[in-house]
Amino acid sequence: MQRQTRILLIATGWLAVLSVLQPLLAQTLPVRVNRWLELRQTSGSVTFVQGSRTQPARTGLRLQAVGDGLRTGASARATLAVDTQIGFVQVSENTDLHITELRTTSNGGRVTELRINRGQARLQARPFTVPDTELNIRTPAGVSGVRGTIFGISVQPDGRTGVVTQEGIVVTTAQGQSVAVRAGFQSSITPGEPPTPPTPLVDDPSLNLRILRTVEGTTVEIGGRVDPLNLLVIEETTQILDPDGEFNVRLPLPADRRIQALVTTPLGQQQAYELVVP
Repeated sequence: MQRQTRILLIATGWLAVLSVLQPLLAQTLPVRVNRWLELRQTSGSVTFVQGSRTQPARTGLRLQAVGDGLRTGASARATLAVDTQIGFVQVSENTDLHITELRTTSNGGRVTELRINRGQARLQARPFTVPDTELNIRTPAGVSGVRGTIFGISVQPDGRTGVVTQEGIVVTTAQGQSVAVRAGFQSSITPGEPPTPPTPLVDDPSLNLRILRTVEGTTVEIGGRVDPLNLLVIEETTQILDPDGEFNVRLPLPADRRIQALVTTPLGQQQAYELVVP
């Protein structure tokens, strides 16, 4: 009789513990449902990446799992719609993007995190009505989170990241420090460092050319400056800029003595240049 009483007391105690934990678990544990990013538009060479497999991307394709991604080639573009029209992601050329988180919380919030290892993207997200909803962009330098905004992001070959806000507000975090980048401002993040204080938005794709000359008759030297947050592509290769946007590169001299360059701002504004070597 005493043994049965002890078993009954233990069972009653566990039921009491579960009755307390159940509401807490319901609040904290994510509920996984069908989530996706749908490819709405493409131009040029766009590749769908799924694990070790790749294939040409087609309109209507859905990225549905962590690790799914897109790669765009030279002069390529892609537009992704986050399910239920949470937002849109416009992916520029020479960009590598993939999903790192895609889930729904118990409160109905939708958490979406994308990683951009290189390149440029522009995001447009509507104001979120569910508190748990998040749309985050992670780069080698940090993470930027939005809650209803239009902003652009650029990632240099060395991981240095530019964040520009056109509308709303973006919170950029790196090395345990966060910076609020409001509309009309921009910030940059160098890997291993916190975000810089916001400065007024530039969004200028100008190329300030300072050096354009032949070296030993077979090589061309090109030097100059662009805005430090911009991406600079010369002859289909994205150049590494110093923190001030300065660059210097040497290339084989083409037979026609013409060099193609392209400057892209974090918001996606572009300017193409044809440099004629004297």
